[in-house]
Amino acid sequence: MAPLKLHGSEKASCTRRVATVLRELRIPFELIHVDWAKGEHKSAAFLEKQPFGQIPYIDDDGFVLYESRAICRYLAAKHPQCGLLPTPADPKAHALFEQAASVEMANFDPSASKAGLEILKIEWGWAHDQAVIDEQLAILDKKLEAYEAILAKQRYLAGNTLTLADLFHLPYAPMVGSGENDVMTRRPNVARWYNELISRPSWLAYVNGVKTTTAY
Repeated sequence: MAPLKLHGSEKASCTRRVATVLRELRIPFELIHVDWAKGEHKSAAFLEKQPFGQIPYIDDDGFVLYESRAICRYLAAKHPQCGLLPTPADPKAHALFEQAASVEMANFDPSASKAGLEILKIEWGWAHDQAVIDEQLAILDKKLEAYEAILAKQRYLAGNTLTLADLFHLPYAPMVGSGENDVMTRRPNVARWYNELISRPSWLAYVNGVKTTTAY
């Protein structure tokens, strides 16, 4: 069987999210580079696989799937021994996971992704909107008050076991936590959780960009 193909860009946020989970699961994969700067993600060939023209998507032996969180759920479901995705056979654990995943998507991602994009522009030397950064970090800071309350009672967002819901915060958490921004570290329990996430070998493996990984 051919290795899974990950169609994306080496440093794109959602490509790295999927690659991090692939490494957590130790799944061999081939990165198929998509040059978004040249608009390859809007080509007819790409749109045939991903109709929204967004990266990444995967091709797992002919099974094509897009949306990074859906991809991660699929991969973890194929490898249930990893424990990153509680099964419906344990409805309470599964519900707590879905609750935590919803928290990330509804309360963390909207502000973190907007601020993160502007922060990334600074790194790239592009014109950026500081007002957006300030506004979105302020919103995120309020949301993290609830995170602090949750993480004061348990190690991770869905309980005391790491799940995809925690990993979904990568890569935007490190973006908003970069430089002099202390939004991810000013509260002790959020800081503990955040520092553990960004110290995971799966995250650190692709700090210079995602690359084909066929052996671990």
